[in-house]
Amino acid sequence: MITEQQARDAAEQYREEGYALLRGFIDPEEVAHLQSETARIYEAGMQHPSTWRHGNLCYEILPEEDFGRRYVIQAYWMAWVSDYFERLRRSEPFRLVLEPILGPDIRQVTQQIHWKPPGAGLTGYRFHQDLRFREVKEAYRDIETSSINAGLAIDPSARENGCLQVVPGSQKLGYVGLSDEGDGQIMKGLTAEDELRAKGIDPDSIVWLEMEPGDLALWGLMTVHGSLPNTSDHDRAFLISSYVRADSSDRGEWAFRGGQSIPLGDAPSLCKYEKLYERPEPHYVNQKWYA
Repeated sequence: MITEQQARDAAEQYREEGYALLRGFIDPEEVAHLQSETARIYEAGMQHPSTWRHGNLCYEILPEEDFGRRYVIQAYWMAWVSDYFERLRRSEPFRLVLEPILGPDIRQVTQQIHWKPPGAGLTGYRFHQDLRFREVKEAYRDIETSSINAGLAIDPSARENGCLQVVPGSQKLGYVGLSDEGDGQIMKGLTAEDELRAKGIDPDSIVWLEMEPGDLALWGLMTVHGSLPNTSDHDRAFLISSYVRADSSDRGEWAFRGGQSIPLGDAPSLCKYEKLYERPEPHYVNQKWYA
């Protein structure tokens, strides 16, 4: 596990450059548990013919009828069906990294696994800033400095299978609106270098975050980032957790209060999905956003 000094150094780099990378965030034994439980969650998702939601829990599916075979490309809030992911999200390594940035009182807004299955096609992400996904801006206060994303490598993450790419210092540009045109889908098409230059971003400044299982990347809601499609013959699973300083938002599940780990309650709290309380019951979602 990382040390307090490594956590402080990462916090300093994050504030200056909008990202940081921590090698060996969790140890090899823990990585084996992470990979095993991730595989179980994938198989649970494969039992559904199309995207399925129950409260914050969701399996996003690419169905056979449109892709030739079924793929799970994302799962959200696995903590509701996995004791492992429930404990991991509020574990000591996360507290150690998050507290120097957000303080001792922290809520979690997102928990999701991204898979990039070989052959799925839609495995790239256009360059964007995650602020675009906070639909109700008034639900968050001081959002640029009170939120952080943490991406944990489950599989080896390299250029050929679409590792995360970040633009250092881009959090200082303000919201630039990359990939907001058209239908706004970030998984359809790729970002041309001219699009980046038009927003004042030098494509040569992009950093490729190649990671081994157990490494952790940090980036902010204003950090420009994206990734290329998986062109290899092996998957790339990546766990993303987004946290906020508790006094900056009423959204999300408690992760830490006064530096103490807080388990999930009996019912989900509203996170990002605005229709959660309109339709909390189990149901299928058949919107073909990829068409």
